[in-house]
Amino acid sequence: MTDKSTFYAHPTAVIDEGCEIGQGTKIWHFSHIMPKCIIGENCNIGQNVVISPDVVLGKNVKVQNNVSIYTGVQCEDDVFLGPSMVFTNVFNPRSAVNRKSEYAKTMVKRGATIGANATIVCGNNIGAFAFIGAGAVVTKNVPDYALVVGNPARQTGWMSEYGHKLIFDNNGIAVCPESKEQYKLANGRVSKIS
Repeated sequence: MTDKSTFYAHPTAVIDEGCEIGQGTKIWHFSHIMPKCIIGENCNIGQNVVISPDVVLGKNVKVQNNVSIYTGVQCEDDVFLGPSMVFTNVFNPRSAVNRKSEYAKTMVKRGATIGANATIVCGNNIGAFAFIGAGAVVTKNVPDYALVVGNPARQTGWMSEYGHKLIFDNNGIAVCPESKEQYKLANGRVSKIS
């Protein structure tokens, strides 16, 4: 296990042998970090969080209270997981049927935000800097920079890396009001151009 002097864990947190925890990470009350998971540097793991075996979290991942991150989930750097949001890892769970060999993979790309009480159905990937609204139920892949809301989640727009809705002009150019960075919309995809 990682050297416990390089991260903070509240006394009520349970950290199993065989996991790696990055320097500067904080793990709060009643959270359980299970074996063989990897948590990057400077993460914040809120209260009552479960991180299952083999989960990988990048650097600076913020996990709010009451989130369970199940085997099969990977989050890249700078991901935000809102309070009580939900991942799944099996399409057709049954208590009496063991489906551990059927865990589906879910990738959450760099900078994405998943809002409070959202549900991510397993096997659907979340694009870089995508923004999943509170309570949304994601049933398909979400493109980079997409804003999705509702049940089932539908795309309603595009977001900047600073979390502002982008308004595109007739040339397909938008400017983030906070960072002043420019984005281009072409062929149904958004990319940052400055």
